[in-house]
Amino acid sequence: MADLEALLRDFSDECTDLERLVATLAPADWSKPTPAPGWTIAHQIGHLAWTDEVATLATADPDGFAELLEDAAPKAFTFVDEAAEEAATAPTAELIERWRRGRAGLIEALRAVTPGAKVVWFGPPMSAASMVSARIMESFAHGQDIADALGVTRTPTARLRTVAHIGARTRNFAYTVRGKSAPAEEFLVELTAPDGGLWTWGPQDAAQRVTGPALDFCLLVTQRRHRDDLALETVGADAAEWLTIAQAFAGPTGEGRTAGQFE
Repeated sequence: MADLEALLRDFSDECTDLERLVATLAPADWSKPTPAPGWTIAHQIGHLAWTDEVATLATADPDGFAELLEDAAPKAFTFVDEAAEEAATAPTAELIERWRRGRAGLIEALRAVTPGAKVVWFGPPMSAASMVSARIMESFAHGQDIADALGVTRTPTARLRTVAHIGARTRNFAYTVRGKSAPAEEFLVELTAPDGGLWTWGPQDAAQRVTGPALDFCLLVTQRRHRDDLALETVGADAAEWLTIAQAFAGPTGEGRTAGQFE
């Protein structure tokens, strides 16, 4: 069973590291475009703040979340962009404080979830550990967009293990969301962690394999780098195909990034 408290600490640390990156930016820098089309740095932080708030609602008030879902249904996924657009209009100090309050509220709400209970969400219900894991993944991904906008290289940490875990476990989803059938055979994913250790998923004797740096795999499954720009190696045609469609996030397929975009 995942250690919820450890995951909550990782989520807090991931957000705190990102806050350090944006807290001292000049007001004009918040309008810098990020690699996500139409989204500035303010949009990225606004999205994280809003999503943490909605996750708190889903955790603490399932009926209220159901009402939000009903209201959002006619908009498909455009309501996500609309929420980011609205949040981005706030003064930067207010936006940072909103984000700070939102994640603190989510941590407390998840800590109060009864062990074994599920939290409703946009997709299937999930455990408290799975919910905070998803928030770590999103915070990493949108943080990467901000780092790219600022031309900053972030130091990878052991928190990447959660992102990599989601990326490995969502293999079949990447096929399903594209109307394809996932391979019946399991793959081996073997990644080099930031400290030089190995993280693995899948059977050691699998014929289909993915190997390489954990950071590169996380950038790929969050679609923050193009496959051709990463030091990931594959054995088997199915594994090679998967790396062209992998996505760790819910919702429609993303546009991803173009090869050589960040050289």
